[in-house]
Amino acid sequence: MIAVIIPSYKVKNHILDVLEAIGSEVSRIYVVDDACPENSGRFVEENTTDSRIKVIYNEINKGVGGAVMSGYQQAIIDGASIIVKLDGDGQMNPDYIAKLILPIEKGEADYTKGNRFFDIEKLLVMPRVRLIGNSCLSLINKMVTGYWNIIDPTNGFTAIHVDALKLIPLHKINNRYFFESDMLFRLAVLRAVVKDVSIPAFYGNEESNLNIGKVIWEFPLKYMNRFFKRFFYNYLLRDFNAGTIQILGGTFAIITGLAFGIYHWINSYEEMVVTPTGTVMISMLLIILGFQLLLGALNFDVQNIPNNPIQKQ
Repeated sequence: MIAVIIPSYKVKNHILDVLEAIGSEVSRIYVVDDACPENSGRFVEENTTDSRIKVIYNEINKGVGGAVMSGYQQAIIDGASIIVKLDGDGQMNPDYIAKLILPIEKGEADYTKGNRFFDIEKLLVMPRVRLIGNSCLSLINKMVTGYWNIIDPTNGFTAIHVDALKLIPLHKINNRYFFESDMLFRLAVLRAVVKDVSIPAFYGNEESNLNIGKVIWEFPLKYMNRFFKRFFYNYLLRDFNAGTIQILGGTFAIITGLAFGIYHWINSYEEMVVTPTGTVMISMLLIILGFQLLLGALNFDVQNIPNNPIQKQ
């Protein structure tokens, strides 16, 4: 059974058009009223007759991530096999749902997400601020999650197989706008297969509820936290491989080289003598060696992208 989740918060002007455009391949539609001030849940119930629609009400505003988690939990209970997340503001075309879920149906992926960066011509309609921001976040997200094969990490048009979803601790997923990246991190820990699907976005007169200031302040710390957690889980706790040795060895060599060089530079400065060439060379060799080891670890991580879907295990 294919289910669609639509988090609903201040999308009253668009939600009916989105619902009407959802095709017959979808069996259940969950509209999650996230304590919407526009009473979007009741608005949907009063203006639609589609028997597939079920409105879920959050008593308090949980954020877009929290709304999606509420939908996920209900879809699992109702026996959905593939669950699609679709925004209610009209930016995501429901006509692409069939394309989005195809890799999951074919057993090639556990999780798919839209990629707005594939078609250059259609990409030109994206606001420049979003384009630059998403490009930077894509690079950071690759390093944090290890999914070097995907970009556009904040794209919220996603689909997931229920076998993978059941393994994710939904209560730990970030409730706000970091939840897309947090989902990718959780999937990376599970070594689920994630694939991009080329889907253009439409930008009309909708208003974003995203607070850019909070994103700039909160995202770096959250990304750093997930990066170290992934390294611990996948390179120390669950496995110890060549990448582990390269990361630890490279980090140790660089720190040692810097400490050795700084210590002798301070001593030479205090004694007013020239630092011996050999001392400088030892410091530089350690730093270069460490850098090479970290490049090797990066290459190992790129080659270590998951390719065995959980749904087939």
